[in-house]
Amino acid sequence: MFSVARAIKLIYARIYKNLGTRHIICYFCKINIRRMKIGILGGGQLGRMLIQNALKYDDDWFTLDPAKDAPCSSISYFTEGNFNDYESVFNFGKGKDVVSIEIEHVNVDALFELQECGIKIIPSPEIIKTIQQKILQKEFYKKHQIPSPEFQVIQNKSEANFPLPFVQKMNTGGYDGKGVQVITNEADIEKLWDVPSVLETLVDIDKELSIIIAKNEKGETRTFPVTEMVADPKLNLLDFNICPSDISEDVQQQIDQIAQQFIEAADSPGLFAIELFLDKKGKVWVNETAPRLHNSGHQTQEGNSNSQFEQMYRVLKNLPLADTDILSFSGMVNLVGEENFSGKAKYEGIEEILKLPKTYVHLYGKSETKPGRKMGHINVVADSREELMEKLIKIKSLIKVKS
Repeated sequence: MFSVARAIKLIYARIYKNLGTRHIICYFCKINIRRMKIGILGGGQLGRMLIQNALKYDDDWFTLDPAKDAPCSSISYFTEGNFNDYESVFNFGKGKDVVSIEIEHVNVDALFELQECGIKIIPSPEIIKTIQQKILQKEFYKKHQIPSPEFQVIQNKSEANFPLPFVQKMNTGGYDGKGVQVITNEADIEKLWDVPSVLETLVDIDKELSIIIAKNEKGETRTFPVTEMVADPKLNLLDFNICPSDISEDVQQQIDQIAQQFIEAADSPGLFAIELFLDKKGKVWVNETAPRLHNSGHQTQEGNSNSQFEQMYRVLKNLPLADTDILSFSGMVNLVGEENFSGKAKYEGIEEILKLPKTYVHLYGKSETKPGRKMGHINVVADSREELMEKLIKIKSLIKVKS
């Protein structure tokens, strides 16, 4: 009988014959099977899910985060430290094969220095620097003719001279809806933050959409199907999302063009989530881009042939990118801390959720809840968009994060 063991021997014999014993190690190094030391700046839930997915491979994972109980602390070689501090980031990155991020608000000067020392940084420090500053990000879109709402750059609120209504975005520090406010009338002008900012035309939004695109060092690119996002108006956070989105062929073509323009202009390997507005006239605008894993891609864990976390791993290792085909209708509900509850987290309704078919709970390892804190998410798959919406609405009504 032709055994598996004999088949493996024949494969290795063929490789040795073709390459020679001196080159066999180099052959495997080229396809990055070798064990690597991978450093991640940030130890939150995005890093946690990336590492959880990658545990099926053989690599050493290192994370840096200021919170000693960060979600990654128990599943990686963890360093408690400030990822905004030059020395902390530089010392953390030394000796790693590759350094990446799960949050863009990091010390980019240290990343430039590490790159000079021969450490691979993904995505590039250049594109991280561009994206972490709203002013540079908007100017990047304008330079590369990527459609984005009209804007004015101000250094303080006395410079504001822009048609109402508009959105103010702080130049730095904004994250998960923070650092963004809508100015609708003259009375609101008094509320302007007196800091460097972008003032941006308020789009008449029909839908909020997202596309995730990945690129490896070989130049190979892949996108995930467009996701429709529904935000919580109180928290200004993603509430739930739906994939595939219900959009026309024309809108899909606009989005594909934007994704291609962006990845060419960024000129960097990485995984990027491009947040989009579809206005009521059918025009697509870029809201902003995250140079990392993203909340709008969580449903890919069960809804696609491969997840955004698998794709990010392959980018870091410069491996062939994974296929991203949709397996079924899928969606995600964010689990965030309820108002007026702070302390040890309790998940009311979790047992009822676990009884539901094709429903998948992902908790982030955070023991303490507070209002608006992301504590986990629930993915759902369904046979139709209608069934998916019914399940998402039911889940939202069943589960609450309290203390």
